[in-house]
Amino acid sequence: MIQIYEMYKTYQINDIKIEALKNINLRIKQNEFAAIVGPSGSGKSTLMNMMGCLDIPTSGNYILDDVEVSSLRDDELAEIRNQKIGFIFQSFNLIQKLTALENVELPLIYQGINTKERLRRAKLVLENVGLGDRLDHKPNELSGGQQQRVAVARALINNPPIIFADEPTGNLDTKSGIEIMNLLKELHRKGNTIILITHDNDIAQQADRIVRINDGEIVEDRQVV
Repeated sequence: MIQIYEMYKTYQINDIKIEALKNINLRIKQNEFAAIVGPSGSGKSTLMNMMGCLDIPTSGNYILDDVEVSSLRDDELAEIRNQKIGFIFQSFNLIQKLTALENVELPLIYQGINTKERLRRAKLVLENVGLGDRLDHKPNELSGGQQQRVAVARALINNPPIIFADEPTGNLDTKSGIEIMNLLKELHRKGNTIILITHDNDIAQQADRIVRINDGEIVEDRQVV
């Protein structure tokens, strides 16, 4: 599903060039559960941005589901994100003035889905993550774990085949973190490709594969025993 060949990403800050990614070669199959692991500043978030079509590489090739996306325009990248990718972030990224239901249906508004169908799908996906009784609650009325479940529901609303989870347990207590990881494992069992971005080795061990990155380079790629 994901094929990356000789990918580099360089940022120019004044007179200084920063190589965030160097010669990345990576393949991820459909329905894999892979963890991209590394310390702060290692390049893992930059790699996620490339794989998630949030940015394009300076050089190299990225093929997503048989489509070469390395040189696509912003609107073309947005279309691919809408169709194929769901994001879960550490900070939840919920809109505070909207209810759980309204936050989850938001991606469907951008697609022009009618109100009745939006509400039906948003309610169903919230029920599937255990929040059927919290539809009308705003983020400040929910626990951290519940807010992350809303974020998971929003990521799932378009039925994307790929889920990127960027430090999804980082702002959660231990119990809520376990619940979110169990939810990701369940999504994997149902057929989603899960790509987990984390600095936490214990969290990474719950994936099926660990890709370790340091100083912008892949230094380890192994299956979890």
